[in-house]
Amino acid sequence: MASTVAGSKVALPFARRVSQAGSTNLVDFDQARAQFMRDNAQGKYAGVSSATEAASMVNAPATARVVSYTTEVQIGNPPSNYSLLIDTGSSNTWAGANLTNPFVFSGTTELTSNAVCVSYGSGFFGGDEVMDQITLAPGLTIAEQGIGASIWSEGFGGVDGILGIGPQDLTCSCIPTVVDNAYKQGLLEAYEIGISFTPSTTPSEMNGELTFGGVDERKYKGTLTYVDITSTSPASHYVGIEQSVMYGDTEILGPTSGIVDTGTTLLLLATDAFNAYQNMTGATMDDSSGLLQIDEEQYGALQSLYFNIGGTVYELTRDAQLWPRSLNKYIGGTEDGYYLVVSDNGAVSGSGLDFINGMTWLERFYTVYDVGNSRVGFATTNHTHSGNNSRTI
Repeated sequence: MASTVAGSKVALPFARRVSQAGSTNLVDFDQARAQFMRDNAQGKYAGVSSATEAASMVNAPATARVVSYTTEVQIGNPPSNYSLLIDTGSSNTWAGANLTNPFVFSGTTELTSNAVCVSYGSGFFGGDEVMDQITLAPGLTIAEQGIGASIWSEGFGGVDGILGIGPQDLTCSCIPTVVDNAYKQGLLEAYEIGISFTPSTTPSEMNGELTFGGVDERKYKGTLTYVDITSTSPASHYVGIEQSVMYGDTEILGPTSGIVDTGTTLLLLATDAFNAYQNMTGATMDDSSGLLQIDEEQYGALQSLYFNIGGTVYELTRDAQLWPRSLNKYIGGTEDGYYLVVSDNGAVSGSGLDFINGMTWLERFYTVYDVGNSRVGFATTNHTHSGNNSRTI
């Protein structure tokens, strides 16, 4: 068994990569994921036992993933390197999606008798469950981790699989997550993950960091404020919270439940709240990108969104509501266009999952998923009020 310093905090850097828009745009992908999360919590995917069945449950053909948030890990000994998507919305860790970088069995790989088949709404994978060691970062090697060795997959072009860091019972309750095992093996100082992600105007940048076993006080300002995981289903099955949303002085989404999610790019609001937002901003739907579009004058009049979470208000500025203009071509937009990152959740309020605060929201606030205490913490950062998205270069 590999060793590490007991009770430590370990940083794991991750990158955002933006690729040219293909057949599936940002909105299609995120909405398919939102629908999957609602269906999954209601048991639609329970008992999936084959890759064929998992494939039949894909809601959108996400063969061209526009935005990926990935980290590099090593599996096995001798180790093989894999680029995995960071996902608080799932619990399984698996690799081998990329045909040019298949899962490699090593001297520490133990094949179990279990098959693993998981649908994600926008993709799927099927393969064998193995027990192996996984190194997330120097000083954090987890032994006897259940890992999926992919044989079939769809919707994961350009990446090798998923690092699932969400609640254990999300996708397969029989397999503890890497966070669960790391803590149980005495490798972490605390049963929590700190998530730091900063705005970027370039297509590929190492601009994020996960802190396993604690928080990094250098990454945020002021005090972390915590709220309990919501008890309202289906949000309660994920990293779910309660919040209300105001556009300027007008409430567009009353107190309700939803989730924070590293696997979603946009900020998704319940359909009625989204419609109110569109009407108040004067935005029109752009068919090419699937996003709301405004002109320069409307951008100048754009008001902040205010999120009340547990009595603390977090401001999403007008710049934070804007897709980085320097990256417009990657979403099929025009070079000088103004595109908003607020989109439709795909269901009216009252569904139990009325919003998803995706990475365009998380890049403005430091976030802590306190697994051990079933709560989530937030704080502002030096980037909460930064204003680079409106620049074209």
